[in-house]
Amino acid sequence: MINWKIILRILAFLLYIESLLMNACSAFGFYYNEDDRWPFIIAAGVALLIGLTLNCIGRDADKRFSRRDGYLIVSLSWIVFSLVGMLPYVLSGYIPSVSDAFFETMSGFTTTGASILNDIEALPHGLLFWRSMTQWIGGLGIIFFTIAVLPVFGVGGVQLFAAEATGPRHDKVHPRISVTAKWIWSIYLGLTVVCAFLFSLGGMSVFDSICHSMATTATGGFSTRNASIAAFDSAYIEYVTILFMFLSGINFTLLFLAFFKGRVGKLFSDTEFHWYASIVGVFTLVIALGLVIVRGGQIEESFREALFQVVSVQTTTGFVSADYMLWPPVLWFLLSVVMYFGACAGSTSGAIKCVRIAMLLKVVRNEFLRIVHPNAVIPLRISGHVIHSKAKITLLAFFVLYVLVIFIGWVVMMALGLDFMDAYGVVVSSVSNVGPGLGNYSGIQSWAHLPDAAKWVSAFLMLIGRLELFSVLLLLTPGFWQKR
Repeated sequence: MINWKIILRILAFLLYIESLLMNACSAFGFYYNEDDRWPFIIAAGVALLIGLTLNCIGRDADKRFSRRDGYLIVSLSWIVFSLVGMLPYVLSGYIPSVSDAFFETMSGFTTTGASILNDIEALPHGLLFWRSMTQWIGGLGIIFFTIAVLPVFGVGGVQLFAAEATGPRHDKVHPRISVTAKWIWSIYLGLTVVCAFLFSLGGMSVFDSICHSMATTATGGFSTRNASIAAFDSAYIEYVTILFMFLSGINFTLLFLAFFKGRVGKLFSDTEFHWYASIVGVFTLVIALGLVIVRGGQIEESFREALFQVVSVQTTTGFVSADYMLWPPVLWFLLSVVMYFGACAGSTSGAIKCVRIAMLLKVVRNEFLRIVHPNAVIPLRISGHVIHSKAKITLLAFFVLYVLVIFIGWVVMMALGLDFMDAYGVVVSSVSNVGPGLGNYSGIQSWAHLPDAAKWVSAFLMLIGRLELFSVLLLLTPGFWQKR
């Protein structure tokens, strides 16, 4: 049986947090004397009221919950957070359409970074900060944050950790999940603070520094400027952004071990990190070389432009410093390939993840070896650890499901009126949580002209991509709801 009472209590607690965050955003409205302060207060009140209602319904709840409850909590939390989180946009009148507001909010919480706004700079400071805040909270995960405080309910977070943690690796630095969550959130906060400080040294205002640092470490990509990072026209800011996008794409457990435990060798001996760094390096060099050949000279500028776009796309951040659709087709095609890879499991990035790419290619290699040596025992190893055969089955199932979701989404988008390339770019960008797509939805292009139905489909694809497909799609299977 599904323990609905504990689910509602946890959702109530999440809404309390969201209410506090909205009230914090209203402070910007009062400080700058802008018209978004009361919409935030009203939205915060609505979130609080709904939370109190759910808490009352869930009183006297059994504090034990199953893995099935965990998957349900995770999926519902992202949906509820987005439905309530869109209220400031709607109530303020800056995004009056419910479809647009929900799309923008889901894009924020899933750190996709696609936007329906045509003039971002027209938004008041409170809404701009809320856009960045949604990405920062969604970066490591709404539930992952909650795990750190779940002991308040007297419940553990193992089921929630398993349901929300991205990638096939669930590394822990402490036997208690709550302690692991707190330490990793400390790393996350530290990266954000340092990034904001370095941005401010490059000439960004304090407000812009904070907003962009949250979007960078969350690998989200929401900017306060219409032209994204390109608006600052600063090589220094671009290199700082590259550095922190890259760091945020590394498994946060490895960052903790390297920075706090002094185990730097653990980072550089990690198989996934090798693949991550190698993909960035190879694609950057190839694209940079292509740009140098086409443009003639401009070596540093071409290298920086290539590196920025590759790191941004691979970490699924979505910041842009140049319009890559103006590149030769072969170069932006290579960049579109990177959209599939993603960074490391246990990071804030989306997409497939480098560890899965490494595992898949090693499975293929081992199959070739078995053809030559049919009696040989050839284990699959990642970072020196033997991967269980069950993990290989899950890996293949994930890839099949990933391709199937993209294909179905592609067909649906074309049925809704998008052309071949636009539909493909929107679907891949949504599922991989990248933000920029291809064609009319590339770079800093607004997604405002998407049909409303396509926006809802895209938002759903963002959700299932952020939660690694299985967590959400599991809820659509009849077996999940059968009584046991």
